[in-house]
Amino acid sequence: MIHKGTKTIETERIILRPFKTTDAQAMFYNWASDDEVTKYVTWPTHTDISVTRLIVDTWVNHSDEENYYQWAVILKENGDEPIGSMSVVEYNDMLENIEIGYCIGKKWWGKGIVTEAFAALIKFFFEEVGAEKVCARHDVDNPASGKVMQKCGLKFEGVIRRELFVKGKPRDLAHYSILKEEYLTDK
Repeated sequence: MIHKGTKTIETERIILRPFKTTDAQAMFYNWASDDEVTKYVTWPTHTDISVTRLIVDTWVNHSDEENYYQWAVILKENGDEPIGSMSVVEYNDMLENIEIGYCIGKKWWGKGIVTEAFAALIKFFFEEVGAEKVCARHDVDNPASGKVMQKCGLKFEGVIRRELFVKGKPRDLAHYSILKEEYLTDK
């Protein structure tokens, strides 16, 4: 793979861009402090904006690295305010695999925004970075996340039982993926 870093990607309705330090307040209020939004993610709900600032600062400090991917999701009609985030959770250069994770504020659920953003990242990773496989996983109790993956052409691979601790409990995770040749066939 030829890593490109967190470059700005634009679709019809959204912009995926690197985080800025000024995004911390929007992140805190739009998704990171909401228990319902963070129910299935591995990190705790932010109870203080100082936690969000620290995390955003870390993302900003790494944003110029070519193998680092952390995007703010911007809905064009909202100006430059982030409503969620998308990132590479893990990658394997030898296998040329990329795993994507995402989180978006509850106010924007069910509007196809994550599907549109995820599809743009799939295109980016296959066409520009040279990945051979893009994958994602979700808690089995969060089927809406799996629907996003299916809409983006990922195929269900199976459930790994008790794969991860989330909020102090072992959780079962459903795995999905799409191979480059499947992406190219569906284009």
